[in-house]
Amino acid sequence: MEFLKELWVFLKTRKKYWLWPLIFILLLLGALIVLSGGSALAPFIYTIF
Repeated sequence: MEFLKELWVFLKTRKKYWLWPLIFILLLLGALIVLSGGSALAPFIYTIF
């Protein structure tokens, strides 16, 4: 949690608001890969990419 606090402070002080969509998309892709790794939906998700 400390990392997220530091990231928030860094982005807020440096006004790097353009990084938020990039971080959000990376988190979504990471969650998609982790959650679909052992499921029956994996072949369908991998065809998207």
